[in-house]
Amino acid sequence: MTPQTRFNPAVFIFLLGILLLGRSLLGDNKETPPIPYSQFLIYLKDLKVESVVISGDTIQGTLKTLDKSKPEHFSTLKVEDPTLTPQLAQAGVRFESVHESTFFKDTFAWVFPLILMAGFWWFIFGRMNRPQGPLMNYGKSKAKIYVEHDLKTRFSDAAGTDEAKAELQELVDFLKDPSKFNRLGGRLPTGFLLVGPPGTGKTLLARAIAGEANVAFFSINGSEFVEMFVGLGAARVRDLFEQAREHSPCIIFIDELDALGKARGLNEMGSGANDEKEQTLNQLLAELDGFDPSTGVILLAATNRPEVLDPALLRSGRFDRQIVIDKPDRKGRTEILRIHLKKVSIDPDLSLDSIAGLTAGFSGADLENLANEAAIVATRRGAQTVEQKDFTAAIERIIGGLERKSRILSGEEKKRVAYHEMGHATASLALELGETVHKVSVIPRGVGALGYTMRRPTEDRYLVSKQELEAKLAVLLAGRASEAVFFSDISTGAADDLDKATDIARSMVTRFGMSETLGLETFDRETSPFLNQRVLSRSHDYSEHTSQIIDQETHQLISTAYRLALKTLKSHSKFLEESVRALLSKETLEEHELKELWAHYS
Repeated sequence: MTPQTRFNPAVFIFLLGILLLGRSLLGDNKETPPIPYSQFLIYLKDLKVESVVISGDTIQGTLKTLDKSKPEHFSTLKVEDPTLTPQLAQAGVRFESVHESTFFKDTFAWVFPLILMAGFWWFIFGRMNRPQGPLMNYGKSKAKIYVEHDLKTRFSDAAGTDEAKAELQELVDFLKDPSKFNRLGGRLPTGFLLVGPPGTGKTLLARAIAGEANVAFFSINGSEFVEMFVGLGAARVRDLFEQAREHSPCIIFIDELDALGKARGLNEMGSGANDEKEQTLNQLLAELDGFDPSTGVILLAATNRPEVLDPALLRSGRFDRQIVIDKPDRKGRTEILRIHLKKVSIDPDLSLDSIAGLTAGFSGADLENLANEAAIVATRRGAQTVEQKDFTAAIERIIGGLERKSRILSGEEKKRVAYHEMGHATASLALELGETVHKVSVIPRGVGALGYTMRRPTEDRYLVSKQELEAKLAVLLAGRASEAVFFSDISTGAADDLDKATDIARSMVTRFGMSETLGLETFDRETSPFLNQRVLSRSHDYSEHTSQIIDQETHQLISTAYRLALKTLKSHSKFLEESVRALLSKETLEEHELKELWAHYS
């Protein structure tokens, strides 16, 4: 429905002032252009002037013409000339003097600025007391309201999260029948916190709850509460909860809660630097204390950094139920792919389970992107359907980057890259890590990858033993070992492998208690459970001597793994050399080709 147009006095006053200013500056466009005073004296001397009117600083008059009905007018600027009056009388010119009033000009010079100031004042400050005005409306919540016909999302659209959906189903039941939970005196938890890595479907599940229950959905990001002016974020929190109570039953969903609820006291710049954030957080805590879910308002929030949240948010009576949404397993990835491929023309022989096996560690968002990339690859090659090879190409592009066929390697470089990649593949096949070598290539990809070895796990693993980690270190170092064995020299190509191996070895020592020298104590408690990075920059709480032991143990693990890689490659040198010969010829070896070579030469 089109909103009704209302008369705006501020706009009228402002336009009136502009109109008056324009008339003052432009004047009357129909006036005759003035002539020089000397030309006027010539007309007067030649008896061509009929009459003149002297007013203020101008002289206006008419010239003698044959056609009296069409007089010719002129004007000129007045010059102080004492002989003008005698000359006019001598020439027989009718003349008169008119006194010019400056009242209107002087009045306009004072009134026009006042008109502009009044319009500006009305437009800006007159709106501050209007709650419906779009300007100066800082205290209002920016939450977007999705009414029931806007939300088509259902639990069936969120695959791979069966446990979380079962937990959240009771929210749907409560919104449909609140009395069901009060039968035995129990109450619904105050707040539900969805915790999980990015892209796992936290927002999707929140929308699915509103869609299943057919209720209004208030969605706002935590960063939208943070303002430059102190107190505005707190006002926005109050307004959000007031709006929600008016639209009960409904759902309030705060995404990225860590932007609003970061633990107080973490700021090292002083207590005053975060006044606005702390006031906003305090207001949220106060609203949660008086929050009653029985009114039909459900509070949901999502974060991927629960370790930085203020403890007051997570205590009982506030966000007292946490629901972990982890990355999907192989079955979940298959279901997610099936959802995203509903609108894609796929080949009947396409195996979604095989694709799910290649995408271990992918989130729901990653799989959606994979399906789109595969469709683009198939479209680019002019196919009618998306096939298995399109998904393989899309995975390679996502993991390794764009294929760079323009980067031409010299014969020696290509040979070194082939030995390096086949070193990884040989160690992986020989040490039996529960992985299958899916593909080996010497075609450069991305920024720095001159070749790649793609492996896929035979099953999803949630625990890894020390022996398996040591074997994984050997596989990572096998590329460098292969160069050392077959070239008696090393290159810079193993930089990324060494970085990953160092991280694994240090984690074995500091986090997993796999060092006999240091025992079972851990020395790295600052790592996010979902992000492989440190979230707090605190100093180490152990001595320098312990730090030296950690370095020694890390070095010992890497050295042992490197010796294992050397031993493995030397015992399978025949397979490695034959595989390198085939790889240099074809540039890419698929899984079935590698299996044939391994069966023949191992």
